[in-house]
Amino acid sequence: MGFFDVIGQHIADSWDMVVGRGSGPFHLRLILQPVMATLLGIRAGRRDARAGRAPYAWTVLKADDSYDRRALLRDGWGDVGKVYTIAIVLDVIYGLIAFHWVYPIQTLLVATVLALVPYLIFRGLANRLSSKAKN
Repeated sequence: MGFFDVIGQHIADSWDMVVGRGSGPFHLRLILQPVMATLLGIRAGRRDARAGRAPYAWTVLKADDSYDRRALLRDGWGDVGKVYTIAIVLDVIYGLIAFHWVYPIQTLLVATVLALVPYLIFRGLANRLSSKAKN
């Protein structure tokens, strides 16, 4: 078995484990965590629009200096940090129950998809929609 066969098998096994999270214990979190992150993103996006700020993710990427970027990231983390942390903790518990092991990269991937991605998408959308409605 060659190197690429081993890597391919590892990726296939990892994918099966990630997909399997949808039917195992704690599967309700796959709905609740994105909903919470979405609600927090909408609230933050509307707050950004009221303050006249540009969409969050774009502003973070285009920040002129590292101090501005850090302040923006702290602001975002204040909103979504708890949901992200809960996503990590629940996935660790799930891993221990289902696999008797913790897979850190999979845990970070799942937590990012469940918490950070919906937050960023809906914060930007809420900002845009609220800004357009205001005009």
